[in-house]
Amino acid sequence: MAAVGWLICDVLGAVYIRVMEFAEALIPGRLIRRYKRFLADVELADGREVTAHCANPGAMLGLAEPGMCIWLEPNDNPKRKLKFAWRLVELPDGALAGIDTGVPNRIVGEALAAQAIPELAGYETMRAEQKYGQSSRIDFLLSGRSGQTYVEVKNCHLMRQPGLAEFPDCVTARGAKHLRELAAMVQAGHRAVMLYVVQRDDCDRMALAADLDPDYASTFDAARALGVEPLVYRAKISSKRISLGRALPFVATARA
Repeated sequence: MAAVGWLICDVLGAVYIRVMEFAEALIPGRLIRRYKRFLADVELADGREVTAHCANPGAMLGLAEPGMCIWLEPNDNPKRKLKFAWRLVELPDGALAGIDTGVPNRIVGEALAAQAIPELAGYETMRAEQKYGQSSRIDFLLSGRSGQTYVEVKNCHLMRQPGLAEFPDCVTARGAKHLRELAAMVQAGHRAVMLYVVQRDDCDRMALAADLDPDYASTFDAARALGVEPLVYRAKISSKRISLGRALPFVATARA
């Protein structure tokens, strides 16, 4: 996803944030298959078959079924081997889901720069990708008179029950590690937030998919007990742009 403009937040020279608008008009296609995690064969409306980049290493449960209507962003960049990037899935009920796992960090960064997340507003500096813990990088480090807040961002687009978003959609040892790192920051006297971005517009709440990754769920419970704060926001998705929308409630674990 490219940008047509920049939202600059020069908070003590710390941050650069892109406005999340698609550089090219998206075009529809029919998914033939997704394979090797990062590739998808797609049939366009004119009958052509193309291969698109899929920026998602996860399982994509319910979002990568052959025959689904998906939306691609074309490009004419000679440095790119693939001339299409898979951006959205159109669900049977007409809802949209974003599949690019890099989007949540970008739209959260934009919202933080604009002081648009009430729970995380009022800080004087914001820095992205800062080293911390055991060979980790925090997505956003917020600093102010009240101290430091460590913000980790996760993409969420699994839905198995109507209206209920779930995370994760497969085992994520890296995600559990991040929870332990955040818990360590709380124990060191800082604030730590796990921010889940629901990248689909048909969900109104979120829970953990404990049946898909029991270790992540138990690690989350331990981290939360120590003071790690969960926040959930839903993305606003259209064929032109993706931005951060409204907060959603975090509810009990979806499945035991």
